[in-house]
Amino acid sequence: MVKADPSVLVAERYARGATVAAVVIAGFWHLGYDLVATVTNWGVYSRAWAAAAGWVLYLGVGGVASVLLLRGGSRAYAWVLGLGALGVDVLLLVAAPGAVVLPANWAWGSVGWVAVIAFWRHRAAHLVAFVVADTAILVAGMVVLDVGSSEQVSRAIMVLLGAFTLQLGYSLGAHGLHAAAQWAARSSAARTAATANRAAAEAVAADRAVRYQELHRVTATLLAELAAGADPSDPAIRRRAAVGAARLRRLMAETDDVPDSLLHELRAGADVAERRGVQVSLSVVGTVPELPVDLRRALTEAPIVGLSAARSLARVTVVASTQEVTVAVVADAPDLHPTTPTGVTLDHDHDGTELWLQTKWTNNNQPAPATGGGHG
Repeated sequence: MVKADPSVLVAERYARGATVAAVVIAGFWHLGYDLVATVTNWGVYSRAWAAAAGWVLYLGVGGVASVLLLRGGSRAYAWVLGLGALGVDVLLLVAAPGAVVLPANWAWGSVGWVAVIAFWRHRAAHLVAFVVADTAILVAGMVVLDVGSSEQVSRAIMVLLGAFTLQLGYSLGAHGLHAAAQWAARSSAARTAATANRAAAEAVAADRAVRYQELHRVTATLLAELAAGADPSDPAIRRRAAVGAARLRRLMAETDDVPDSLLHELRAGADVAERRGVQVSLSVVGTVPELPVDLRRALTEAPIVGLSAARSLARVTVVASTQEVTVAVVADAPDLHPTTPTGVTLDHDHDGTELWLQTKWTNNNQPAPATGGGHG
């Protein structure tokens, strides 16, 4: 299961809360104000059917817009719904021609809430255009019906400015809060990632320090034995020296920024063997996935021992897929019994002068990450 980006989750919660709030506001406004204004002014309407039709049309357009918004429906119907909301303006004008700017004509201040929902997923310019169209219908109605006293004009301006300030302010504020939430979540995720990366780097550095100290101890022991008179030509001494050199090369290779870290570390071990005159061939079948450093180390430990023990010939074969990686070494070397590292399986066989060692990782042991974590 893929984990969602925390910034996306936080932003989605804020966005969902704001959209639900917009729907609730529009619904309560229509039921708590528009319905009351319609009922209490029923006697004012010269064409009551138009008032009822306007109220029902608002309810239908708002309901469709709410469903599309909350369920992630198509945005293509935004202006169809917007035109439907503007139709409410026209119906209320028809219902009460003499009450253009009176409470009986509640549409001017209410239809903007439907527009907030309909244009929620569009740029603010769409909502502004709707507000302009709503204002234009009101002005045209006042002109046609000769409603132009200073009191009526002032009342119209007050109603429109009050409503549109609330509607535009809520829409812009909610979207601004959404953007701020995204920014805050991204910043928090970046800080968390930086902390995790720093902790991982410190852990890798500590692990490398421990292994360096172990190599230092082994090397110091070997040098002390040589200083005490051990024979440098002794095969066991030479093999221990070769293994130590190969491990040191692998330790240095683990920090190299290369595409195929596992193959790079195997080549480092092969290079040490070649410096001793061993002829080494390396073949790869498949694409090696990115593996964490501890798993690469487990896969290469036994092969490095085998390469270090080779007398003149060694063949390294890597067979890889996203579910399994196998590293095998065939060399003319004495029988060895290396320990099995954690996270892999180890098989070995010795036939005459030929040694075969194979380490294998499968997803039953330790899953390899799909991306990242390739370098120590």
